[in-house]
Formats: sequence, C-alpha cells, structure tokens
Amino acid sequence: MNPGYLFRMTTVIAAVLLLSACASVQFGHDFDIKTFETNVKHNASTKAEVKAWLGAPSSRGFAVASDGTRTEKWGYFYGNGKLPKLNNASLKILEVEFNPQGVVARYNWSE
Repeated sequence: MNPGYLFRMTTVIAAVLLLSACASVQFGHDFDIKTFETNVKHNASTKAEVKAWLGAPSSRGFAVASDGTRTEKWGYFYGNGKLPKLNNASLKILEVEFNPQGVVARYNWSE
C-alpha cells in the first residue's frame, strides 16, 4: 500500500471524527411501524406487501428450525442521536419472519 495514501486516509478519518464530535448521526432508514401494524396480517401478508409498506429491509437472514425448516427474516432498523454522548438518542428495530411460502409468520419490534 502506498504510504502517502495511508497518511491521507488517516488524516481524512481524523478530520471527520473531529468534525463530527458535535454532529447528529443516524443509521438505517426510518420506517413507520404504525403503517406496518395496521396492515400486516399473519399468514396472509406477503414479502412484496411488507416491502411496499416499509421499503427494502436493512438486513436479511434465515432461521433454521430443529426439523430443518428454513424461514427468511428481514430486519429494519433506524437510530439517531447527537454525538459525542448520543443525547436524545432513539432506536427502532423491527424483525419480520416469513414462513416457507413467503408470508408473514411473526414479527417483533422495539423502540
């Protein structure tokens, strides 16, 4: 690796950290849990419907039951706060699990 490049990157990262010391930060994308809860129907709502209500998930994964059944899980999260102490920070997390047919089996959320 070019030593000049490494120095420039270190300098840029240090500058960003110094400038963000009093900045607001956010991660993920905000979503409306009320819209989801109003519309969702267990064993009926599809992946396409969930995506239409909330947008693309922040994460995707699978759970495997002891009998080998795989279920897909989508995660939505959003957080914001003010550095350095994250004053007035907030965090929303929603996990939606789909059965093998691709419809909502269960979900949980926290705020």
